[in-house]
Amino acid sequence: MKKLISIATMLAGLGLSSQALASGAADCHFHGLAQANQETVSQCAVKRQKGLIAAGKIDKSWDGAKPTAIEQVDGKRAKEWKVTFNDPAAADKAKENLYMFFTLQGNFIAANFSGK
Repeated sequence: MKKLISIATMLAGLGLSSQALASGAADCHFHGLAQANQETVSQCAVKRQKGLIAAGKIDKSWDGAKPTAIEQVDGKRAKEWKVTFNDPAAADKAKENLYMFFTLQGNFIAANFSGK
Protein backbone atom coordinates (compact mmCIF):
# COMPACT_ATOMS: atom_id res chain seq x y z
CA MET A 1 0.00 0.00 0.00
CA LYS A 2 2.86 2.38 0.82
CA LYS A 3 4.39 1.71 -2.59
CA LEU A 4 1.11 2.46 -4.32
CA ILE A 5 0.76 5.78 -2.49
CA SER A 6 4.40 6.63 -3.22
CA ILE A 7 3.98 5.91 -6.92
CA ALA A 8 0.74 7.90 -7.13
CA THR A 9 2.37 10.85 -5.36
CA MET A 10 5.38 10.72 -7.65
CA LEU A 11 3.22 10.59 -10.79
CA ALA A 12 1.10 13.49 -9.57
CA GLY A 13 4.24 15.48 -8.81
CA LEU A 14 5.64 14.81 -12.27
CA GLY A 15 2.39 15.88 -13.89
CA LEU A 16 2.24 19.13 -11.93
CA SER A 17 5.93 19.93 -12.36
CA SER A 18 5.69 19.77 -16.16
CA GLN A 19 2.83 22.28 -16.02
CA ALA A 20 4.82 24.51 -13.69
CA LEU A 21 7.79 24.49 -16.04
CA ALA A 22 5.74 24.96 -19.17
CA SER A 23 5.71 28.56 -20.19
CA GLY A 24 4.63 30.04 -23.42
CA ALA A 25 3.44 32.96 -25.44
CA ALA A 26 1.36 34.36 -22.58
CA ASP A 27 4.44 35.27 -20.53
CA CYS A 28 7.05 35.24 -23.34
CA HIS A 29 9.29 32.80 -21.53
CA PHE A 30 9.91 29.56 -23.35
CA HIS A 31 11.55 26.23 -22.53
CA GLY A 32 12.71 23.58 -24.93
CA LEU A 33 14.07 23.78 -28.44
CA ALA A 34 10.92 24.56 -30.42
CA GLN A 35 11.42 27.63 -32.59
CA ALA A 36 8.96 30.47 -32.07
CA ASN A 37 7.14 31.84 -35.09
CA GLN A 38 7.29 35.48 -36.22
CA GLU A 39 3.88 36.33 -34.76
CA THR A 40 4.87 35.10 -31.30
CA VAL A 41 8.18 36.98 -31.42
CA SER A 42 6.37 40.13 -32.57
CA GLN A 43 3.90 39.92 -29.67
CA CYS A 44 6.71 39.35 -27.18
CA ALA A 45 8.66 42.30 -28.61
CA VAL A 46 5.67 44.60 -28.12
CA LYS A 47 5.28 43.37 -24.52
CA ARG A 48 8.99 43.93 -23.89
CA GLN A 49 8.74 47.40 -25.47
CA LYS A 50 5.97 48.33 -23.03
CA GLY A 51 8.10 47.03 -20.16
CA LEU A 52 11.08 49.13 -21.25
CA ILE A 53 8.85 52.21 -21.41
CA ALA A 54 7.41 51.51 -17.95
CA ALA A 55 10.93 51.07 -16.55
CA GLY A 56 12.05 54.37 -18.09
CA LYS A 57 14.65 52.66 -20.28
CA ILE A 58 13.20 54.09 -23.50
CA ASP A 59 11.14 57.20 -24.18
CA LYS A 60 7.34 57.15 -24.01
CA SER A 61 7.23 58.11 -27.69
CA TRP A 62 7.87 54.43 -28.46
CA ASP A 63 4.48 53.49 -27.02
CA GLY A 64 2.27 52.18 -29.80
CA ALA A 65 5.12 51.62 -32.26
CA LYS A 66 4.76 48.31 -34.05
CA PRO A 67 7.59 46.13 -35.34
CA THR A 68 8.64 47.16 -38.85
CA ALA A 69 10.87 44.14 -39.50
CA ILE A 70 11.41 40.70 -38.01
CA GLU A 71 14.29 38.60 -39.26
CA GLN A 72 16.68 35.87 -38.24
CA VAL A 73 20.29 36.98 -37.91
CA ASP A 74 23.56 35.38 -36.85
CA GLY A 75 24.13 36.17 -33.18
CA LYS A 76 27.27 35.72 -31.13
CA ARG A 77 26.42 32.11 -30.30
CA ALA A 78 23.64 31.10 -32.68
CA LYS A 79 20.83 32.36 -34.86
CA GLU A 80 18.57 34.94 -33.22
CA TRP A 81 15.42 36.87 -33.99
CA LYS A 82 16.01 40.58 -34.62
CA VAL A 83 12.94 42.81 -34.29
CA THR A 84 13.10 46.39 -35.53
CA PHE A 85 10.86 49.25 -34.38
CA ASN A 86 10.95 52.68 -36.00
CA ASP A 87 10.11 56.08 -34.48
CA PRO A 88 10.43 58.68 -37.25
CA ALA A 89 9.59 61.42 -34.73
CA ALA A 90 12.66 60.64 -32.58
CA ALA A 91 14.53 63.80 -31.62
CA ASP A 92 17.86 61.96 -31.77
CA LYS A 93 18.13 60.41 -35.26
CA ALA A 94 20.69 57.92 -33.90
CA LYS A 95 17.81 56.52 -31.81
CA GLU A 96 15.26 56.41 -34.61
CA ASN A 97 15.39 52.60 -34.72
CA LEU A 98 15.01 50.32 -31.71
CA TYR A 99 16.27 46.77 -32.09
CA MET A 100 15.33 43.82 -29.91
CA PHE A 101 16.96 40.44 -29.99
CA PHE A 102 15.34 37.12 -29.03
CA THR A 103 16.51 33.53 -29.06
CA LEU A 104 14.96 31.36 -31.76
CA GLN A 105 12.72 29.96 -29.03
CA GLY A 106 11.42 33.49 -28.31
CA ASN A 107 13.27 34.47 -25.13
CA PHE A 108 14.42 38.10 -24.86
CA ILE A 109 18.17 38.71 -25.11
CA ALA A 110 18.72 42.47 -25.43
CA ALA A 111 17.51 45.79 -26.83
CA ASN A 112 19.55 48.62 -28.27
CA PHE A 113 19.62 51.41 -30.84
CA SER A 114 22.68 50.12 -32.74
CA GLY A 115 21.24 46.89 -34.11
CA LYS A 116 24.32 44.92 -33.12
